[in-house]
Amino acid sequence: MKMIVGLGNVGSRYDGTRHNTGFMVIDELAERNQIEINKEKDEAMIGQGMIDGEKVLLVKPMTFMNDSGRAVRPLMDFYKIDVNDLMIVQDDLDMGVGRVRLRQKGSAGGHNGIKSIIQHVGTQDFKRIKVGIGRPKIMTIVDWVLGRFTPTERPFFEEGRDKAVSAIEYWIQTGNFMKTMNKFN
Repeated sequence: MKMIVGLGNVGSRYDGTRHNTGFMVIDELAERNQIEINKEKDEAMIGQGMIDGEKVLLVKPMTFMNDSGRAVRPLMDFYKIDVNDLMIVQDDLDMGVGRVRLRQKGSAGGHNGIKSIIQHVGTQDFKRIKVGIGRPKIMTIVDWVLGRFTPTERPFFEEGRDKAVSAIEYWIQTGNFMKTMNKFN
C-alpha cells in the first residue's frame, strides 16, 4: 500500500490558499481515481482506493500544517506503511508558481510541515513532490502562503497540480521513483 499525504491547513478559511497546495493535489488525485476522502482517522481525513492495481491511502492531515507529523506517524503504524511507500505533497516558496520538483529525501528546507513529519517519522528519507507557489515581493511570507493564487497565477498552479498528480500516478504504476523523477523533474 502506498500512502500519499497532501499538506495543508484545516478549514474553509484556508481553502484554495497557496499553503493548501498539497490538499489540492490530493483532491485532484482522488477525483481522477474516484477515491472518496471521507473517513476521519488519527487526526486526518483519509480515503482508500486503487490506482493502477495498487492499493493507496490518500491523506489530508487535520492538525494544521506545522504539526502534520502528528497525523502521519499513527497512520503509517496502523496501516503498516513502510517509509519507502510514503510520499508527501508540499508547497514550495523557492520555485515559481506551478513548477514541480520530485525529491527522494532531504531536509525540511524551512518548511514546518516537513519538519514535523521528519520529527515524527524519525527520518528525512521519504519521497516528496514539491509544487511551486512563488515567493512574495512585498508582502510577508505568512500573508503570501495564506493568500490565494491570482487569476494570472491560477493556470500555472493548475498545470503544476496536474503534473504532480500525473507524477504520483506514474510512480504508482511503475513502482520506480527514480524513473518518475527522471520523467517529471
